[in-house]
Amino acid sequence: MPRSYSSYERELKGLLQGEPEVIERYGRALPPTDREVLRASARSPFLVVRAAGSLGFDLVALRNEFAFPLEVKASRSTTIRFSAASGRAAAQLEDHREAVARVGLLVVYAYRLLGFRGGDRWRLYAAGAPAGGGRISILHLPPVEETRDGNGILRWDVGRPLVEFLSRVQFLTEKSGGTP
Repeated sequence: MPRSYSSYERELKGLLQGEPEVIERYGRALPPTDREVLRASARSPFLVVRAAGSLGFDLVALRNEFAFPLEVKASRSTTIRFSAASGRAAAQLEDHREAVARVGLLVVYAYRLLGFRGGDRWRLYAAGAPAGGGRISILHLPPVEETRDGNGILRWDVGRPLVEFLSRVQFLTEKSGGTP
């Protein structure tokens, strides 16, 4: 039975929030070291709020060190072109960049590859750079690429795996004296 788009959004929300049942279910496909990263991240989770419909973003993730809006994408294809769907996604990307630029935030695009087996199915990307750098810039997310025509493109194999992202968050917050 196919899952709905919102189930992937809920999965990401549960992973970032450190929900034990979501972490255990997702972790089954991961190597043991990656499962440990997920479990460790659950000890200092994000507060994740669904923002769909109200802010134009799908989720907003918050911790004392980081805050970022998330746009969630899911596809069976290893490439998502923002020029598809009559350019709606390209316009949305530009709106997101403009909305957060004034306040120094970074929009994170989360891409779930459907049908992928044997590892971390989520990849993360940065849509633009926050004014003044911002703390999230030290996480070194790959950018949403652009075509010659200026349309966004996500290549799944270029994105930062979710577990790697969470490992980096954990490392940086432990080193900086953030939440243990």
